[in-house]
Amino acid sequence: GACARTRTRSRAAPAEPAATEAPAEAAAPATEGVVNLTFISGGPGAGLDFTKQQVAEWNAANPDIQVNIIEGPNSATDRFGLYLQTFQAQSSDIDVMEIDVIWPGDLAEHLVDFNEYGGADAVADDFPAIVTNNTVDGRLVGLPFFTDAGLMYYRTDLLEKYGFSGPPTTWDELEEMAQTIQDGERAEGNQDFWGFVWQGLAYEGLTCNALEWVYSSDGGTIVSPDKVITINNDAALNSLDRAYSWIGKISPPGVTSFKEEESRAVWHGGNAAFMRNWPYAFSLSAAEDSAVAGKFDAAPLPGAEAGLSAATLGGWQLGISKYSKNPEAAAKFALWLAGTESQKARAMNVSLIPTKASLYQDEELVTAWPFLPRMLPVLEKAVARPSTATAPQYNEVSNIFFSNVSDVLTGK
Repeated sequence: GACARTRTRSRAAPAEPAATEAPAEAAAPATEGVVNLTFISGGPGAGLDFTKQQVAEWNAANPDIQVNIIEGPNSATDRFGLYLQTFQAQSSDIDVMEIDVIWPGDLAEHLVDFNEYGGADAVADDFPAIVTNNTVDGRLVGLPFFTDAGLMYYRTDLLEKYGFSGPPTTWDELEEMAQTIQDGERAEGNQDFWGFVWQGLAYEGLTCNALEWVYSSDGGTIVSPDKVITINNDAALNSLDRAYSWIGKISPPGVTSFKEEESRAVWHGGNAAFMRNWPYAFSLSAAEDSAVAGKFDAAPLPGAEAGLSAATLGGWQLGISKYSKNPEAAAKFALWLAGTESQKARAMNVSLIPTKASLYQDEELVTAWPFLPRMLPVLEKAVARPSTATAPQYNEVSNIFFSNVSDVLTGK
């Protein structure tokens, strides 16, 4: 079936082109026998360390194409700035880069079309919504690398301890559970305990959190797919008022300076009942140094009413700079790194969510991460930021939005 077909294709990808290209490479002068590529990676958690291992694996198997991995800024907003600087200079310093799900529209003019290097075959098993997101004016400018959607992490042991039968499905339920558990844990002596941690700093992560509040309250997506600004509505305003009411009550006052790792640190130390975060935090929360290992699970985020859940679609793609001197070699590496086998290895080791549909039926993977099949409905219903509707001005739109939301949360 499709599963076998994609697996063969992705396994063949690194080996075949290398073999057919060898004679051409050999014909070049000896000093130019090796193509050196620069790959910018990064992001929170253990993902980068594992990507370094995968690059080392590629380098060992492909002596003619050597990849140097560089750590980019952790903040997506800063990373976007770095890419724009490089592109404006038309610099060939970066060959391959990780691209946030919201950037294909804004960066398309600077990126290579993967369709010129067999991209259409490579993405046949990827979620169609992501392929559509990465296709700008018919050009496939990003290869799906891993996907993401916001999740609600919760303490299974504490829900049981305080008599709750399962995770909250509405924001009202979340508030009640968070307050009850927080009061109880503090009464038992843990003054550092909070009900709910999330990402409240003025950056792209706040756009993600706030879009979830707004959309799950039936307040729309900031700008509609047909380019109408829809944010000025009562449901949206009420959802922001609600989030403001959490601060200092069930969420720490400092939550307005939290990114992913700050909120995870509180949760990881056993000091939160609930956390909104991305799937990468699952494997870290299950690690030996985690105070919550074996005591947590993840569920869809709540909504204003049951069934209105919203998870912001996240995830990263691989792109190739139009100014690269070696786009063909860069494409070979990117096709391999985004292939089924590489994605499976990343999912197994650092719980980064695959974009290949067949992997959700992969027995070994599902055994390792039983929560993976449960991610499917979350991903299928994930809400996209208005990056396509507002391209190439999405970055500005998001900046205006998260700055204003930050003003609400900080009482300005």
